[in-house]
Amino acid sequence: MSGETDLKKLISGMRPVLDPRPYVFCSFSEKSMDELLACDPVGLFLEEEGLTAILAAEHAARLGLAEAEHYCRITLRVHSSLEAVGLTAAVSAVLAKGCIPANVVAAYYHDHVFVPERKAKESLALLLDMS
Repeated sequence: MSGETDLKKLISGMRPVLDPRPYVFCSFSEKSMDELLACDPVGLFLEEEGLTAILAAEHAARLGLAEAEHYCRITLRVHSSLEAVGLTAAVSAVLAKGCIPANVVAAYYHDHVFVPERKAKESLALLLDMS
């Protein structure tokens, strides 16, 4: 498994970057995978209740989901190992102190933190201060 596992190095090397595009979390039971892939999802997760997709708000609006809550993505550019311990907890704790909800998605190379759009700049500032 590649990637960093040392928590101090992970935090100091986070280099968070804000993607200002709004995203929405949606759940589908009826959509086909082809329909969802045509919307360029940044994340998909199959749950017992349905398929969760993380879509750019513009794509979600085309599916009739314009009223969904908007989130912005902050990517932690450090290459974290899937075996790393503590990064998600540390990031979540800092954001929790600011009363900011965080939905963390760990992908192969990076962790992505989705925060409410109205709190995106504040979240980025907190994570930059942390690193």
